[in-house]
Amino acid sequence: MKRALVSVSDKTNLVPFVKGLVENGFEIVSTGGTKKVLDDAGINTISIEDVTHFPEILDGRVKTLNPYVHGGLLARRELPEHMKTLEKLNITPIDLVCVNLYPFKETIEKPDVKLADAIENIDIGGPSMVRSAAKNYRDVTIVVDQNDYDHVLGEFKENGTTTLETRSKLAAKAFRHTAAYDALISQYLTKENGLEDPEKLTLTWDLKETMRYGENSHQKAWLYQDALPKSFSILSAKQLHGKKLSYNNIKDADEALRCIREFDEPAVVAMKHMNPCGIGRGETLEQAWDRAYAADTVSIFGGVIALNRKVDLATAQKMHKIFLEIIIAPGFDDDAYEILAKKKNIRLLSLDFSKKDEPTKHEVVSVMGGMLMQEQDTIKEDYHDWKCVTDVQPTEEQLKTLMFAWKAVKHAKSNAIVLANDERTLGVGEGQPNRIDSLKIAVKHAGDDIDERTVMASDAFFPFGDCVEYAGKHGIKAVVQPGGSIRDQESIDMANKYGIAMVTTGVRHFRH
Repeated sequence: MKRALVSVSDKTNLVPFVKGLVENGFEIVSTGGTKKVLDDAGINTISIEDVTHFPEILDGRVKTLNPYVHGGLLARRELPEHMKTLEKLNITPIDLVCVNLYPFKETIEKPDVKLADAIENIDIGGPSMVRSAAKNYRDVTIVVDQNDYDHVLGEFKENGTTTLETRSKLAAKAFRHTAAYDALISQYLTKENGLEDPEKLTLTWDLKETMRYGENSHQKAWLYQDALPKSFSILSAKQLHGKKLSYNNIKDADEALRCIREFDEPAVVAMKHMNPCGIGRGETLEQAWDRAYAADTVSIFGGVIALNRKVDLATAQKMHKIFLEIIIAPGFDDDAYEILAKKKNIRLLSLDFSKKDEPTKHEVVSVMGGMLMQEQDTIKEDYHDWKCVTDVQPTEEQLKTLMFAWKAVKHAKSNAIVLANDERTLGVGEGQPNRIDSLKIAVKHAGDDIDERTVMASDAFFPFGDCVEYAGKHGIKAVVQPGGSIRDQESIDMANKYGIAMVTTGVRHFRH
C-alpha cells in the first residue's frame, strides 16, 4: 500500500483530496489538527506518533523531525542499500507529502502583531518535509498547492502514480514555496533588527497575471505583486470596467498614483508616458478636471487620469468627451459610472485613497546583471522651511503656488521644469539632456497663459544662470529650486536682475 503524509495549516479542499488518495490505495499518516479534521470526516488515519514512536514535544515544535519520517522520504527506491536500510530499521517509504505551512504571512500582516506571535508561526517541520520530498521527487510526489489537488488525483486515477514530469514540476514549485516562505521571514526579522543593507537581499512576489505583452508586442511580460501587498497600489485597485491593463498602462497608472497622493485638496492628474501632462486643483473635482485638461488639451488624449475624489456626473460628462485609457479614483457615483462605461475600452478602477500615506519605504529597479533599491521619494516638505536667496521676497500666495509646482515637478522626468499658477500646471518640460531645453518646452506649452501668477519649479539646481534669465524674459515672477550649484550666485544675480523671487529647498527631486 502507498503511504501519504498529510499535514496542512490551510485545510481548504483537504477532505475530498485525501478521500481521493484513499480511493487510489493510499494509507494516510497525519498530525494534530489535520488528523482531527480527517478523522471527523470518517477517514482512517495513522497518527504521526505511531510512525515516529515518539510523542510530540515542546508544544508541537517537534513532531515530524524524525528518521522514521525523513528516512521514508529521502530513501532512493532504485538503490538496494537504501531499501535494505529501510527494511532493517522498519521504516516505511512515504510516497506522497501534502503540506502547507504555518500562516507566517497572515500573522505578520496583522497590524498589532507581536514578535513572539510571528516567531511561533515560523514553521520548521513543514519546510523540512517539503524539501525532503522535493529533493527525492523521482520517487515522491510533493503537493504544496491546493490548485494541484485535482491534477494529482487525476494522474493517480489514470496511471496509478504521478508522472516523473509532474513530480519534477511539483518539486520546483515546492522549492519556490519554501524559498518565498523563508524570504518573508528574513525580511521580517531583518526589519525588526533595523538593518537597511543586509549582505543578502531576499524578496518575494506572487504572480498576479501573465500579460499579453510588454512595452512592445514582441516582448513577453508578467505582473508580480509584493507578497505583502500594499493597499495604495495599482495592483490593489478594483477594475470596474474595460479590458485588462497593459504593461504600459500599469506603469503610467503607478506614476499617476504616486503623483496624486501629493495632494489633499480636490485634484486631477493626467499622466502620459509616465510624465504629467496636466495637474489641476480646485474647490470641486469638476473644477480640478477643467484645469488639468486646460494644461495640455493635446497630450491628455489617450492619457491616464487619477482623481482623488469620487467621480461625480458633471466631471464624468466632461471626461467622456475625449479618449482616455484609464480613470482611477476612490469611486464613481452610479450615474457617473454609467456614462463612462458606455465606452467599451476605457478602464475604470477604484482604489482606497485613505491608505495613500501608508509606508511604502523601498522601491527596486532592474539593471543588467543586478538591481537597485532605494527609499521612495516621499519626503514631506513645508515651504516655511525654504530659504529666500533673492532681494525680492515671495508673497504667501506665491509660496503656496510654488509648493504646488514643487509637488508637480517631483513626478516629471529629469531634467524637469514645471510652470504653474495657483490652479494648474501651465507647462511641463522633462526628460531633456539639458535644463534650458526643458524650460523652453515648458514655456512653449504655457504660451499666453503666463502672467503675474506664474511660478517655476526646477527638480534640481540650475548649473548656469541661463534658465533664470530665460524665465525672467518670459515673465516668471517666482522660482523654487534645490540650490547647491557652485554657480548658485550666478542664478541668484540673474533673478535679482529680473526682479524674481527665488527660494531654495535644499532637497532635489530627480526622477530618472
